[in-house]
Amino acid sequence: MAFGGFDKGSSAPMAEINTTPLVDVMLVLLVVFIITAPVLSHAIKVDLPQATASEHKEDVKAIRFTIDAEGKYFWNDELIAETALAGRFADAARSNPLVELHLRADQTAHYGPVARVLAQAQENGVTRIGFVTEVPAKPQ
Repeated sequence: MAFGGFDKGSSAPMAEINTTPLVDVMLVLLVVFIITAPVLSHAIKVDLPQATASEHKEDVKAIRFTIDAEGKYFWNDELIAETALAGRFADAARSNPLVELHLRADQTAHYGPVARVLAQAQENGVTRIGFVTEVPAKPQ
């Protein structure tokens, strides 16, 4: 492989760095950064609501549904079989289309019974579902 200089008669290697590719790459990077810099610093101003949770007032039209640790179902504090859920949900939805289901599930209850209740409620027309939790005690 022959290395040569700019002189036609010289056989010494060229000792100068070719900066043309370096300048080309730097110009491309400069253009990319000029284009993307405004996008990176662009922010959307959003006025988010402040969350102040207050205790929910029980509605007389709501279904208080409880699942205990053993997986037993309680409809308004009355023990109910799983086979009767579809009919009860359908009756409640027919009598009041805006009926709410307030679901209380024990902390140690399995997810399976909870999922079955949610599916039965949705299939039978009860679409307003809320999960009831306990408010943690405030440290004194």
